[in-house]
Amino acid sequence: MKDNARSAAVRLLLRTFGDGGYSNIMLDRTLAASDLSPEEKRLCTTLYYGVTERYLTLQYALRHLSGRPTEKLDPEVRFILLLGLYQMKYCDGIPARAAVNETVELCGMFRKKSASGFVNAVLRRFQREKMEIPVPEDPLLAQEVKWSVPSALIRKVTDEQGADFAEVFFENSLLPPPTVIRLNTVKATAEDIAALHPVQSKLLPEAFVTDVTNIAGTPEFKAGLFHVQDTASQLCCAILDPQPGETVLDVCAAPGGKSFTLAERMQDKGTLFACDLHAHRVKLIEQGAKRLGLTCIKTAAQDASVRSDTLPMADRILCDVPCSGLGVLRRKPEIRYKSLDDFARLPEVQYRILETAAGYLRPGGTLVYSTCTVSKDENEAVVERFLKAHPEFHPVPLTEYGFPEGWATFSPAFENCDGFFAARLQKEDM
Repeated sequence: MKDNARSAAVRLLLRTFGDGGYSNIMLDRTLAASDLSPEEKRLCTTLYYGVTERYLTLQYALRHLSGRPTEKLDPEVRFILLLGLYQMKYCDGIPARAAVNETVELCGMFRKKSASGFVNAVLRRFQREKMEIPVPEDPLLAQEVKWSVPSALIRKVTDEQGADFAEVFFENSLLPPPTVIRLNTVKATAEDIAALHPVQSKLLPEAFVTDVTNIAGTPEFKAGLFHVQDTASQLCCAILDPQPGETVLDVCAAPGGKSFTLAERMQDKGTLFACDLHAHRVKLIEQGAKRLGLTCIKTAAQDASVRSDTLPMADRILCDVPCSGLGVLRRKPEIRYKSLDDFARLPEVQYRILETAAGYLRPGGTLVYSTCTVSKDENEAVVERFLKAHPEFHPVPLTEYGFPEGWATFSPAFENCDGFFAARLQKEDM
């Protein structure tokens, strides 16, 4: 039987919580290979991301409604039920009766027709209870159910960043992220993208929020008038502040968003070396630079943790290292369910990359170390270790953005940007 939006979403959920993988990549591949209509693709996207975001909340509700441990349910039946509960609780445009009927029909599509009565009973009970999910008495469990975030991660962020930060951060992780674009100032002005209904950032004049959905299908995108890049990512480039004519190095560059912004801030004058470990990801940088008409970008497939004799000394370096991604939960919701142990080795990798990158910096030059996480293990701890080992470097305060120290952790409370960290370090001028 051919998939519809709901069955495709269930298959994606089975893969996400089974084999793992990045939700955005799996969704893109699934939709590209499907013959779903545009409307069905939008529904599939909404349901897939919605259940992924609210997984722990829905699991708690399902345990309450079914009276049995959810892990003992057949995986297909469990995700069919979670999909139904999500539609009833969070999809205002789908009547509860329709959600129940469509969900029960999925049992037949997955050869689980014998479970139809059970699925129907659970969903009807949820309807009778007015789609209310009980609030646990334990405060930490109540937060886990409210935000659909494991208690270990809640404790970590609260302990490291404070309760107010954690509340804003996790509340925003359940909201749709904005679509932010960066105007290609080398070849366009704001007037050239007026059809995208852009709302200019108060912080970065080249950053705009747009409500256009298929942004990559617009004539403006195809003409290279902008690229898609969150405000946080653009801010990392602004903190580095590259100048025309300089030599700049972006050591972990793919898929290229930061490299493009750096090149545009340089007015496409000078040389920007954009490197990444994998050749196929380097091609993404090359394709993007070609679309944008940027000629100062030179690419290389290069392990950022290993010194290369082919790279020159640079005036400025962006060291945007691989990280846990905890700052982008609203874009990659599956990350929230990973064990914190999965991230234990990252700080050592990040330190090696930072130390290697610093070796390319000229005296008097500036280096920005950045991540898209809010974990102090990957942020402050790495920078402090580096500064202790390299007294020739010192932090440069981020006063232009309201932070007196040489580094800062940002949350959606700041310009509705993704969670991220940036540290600006300068090498002594010998």
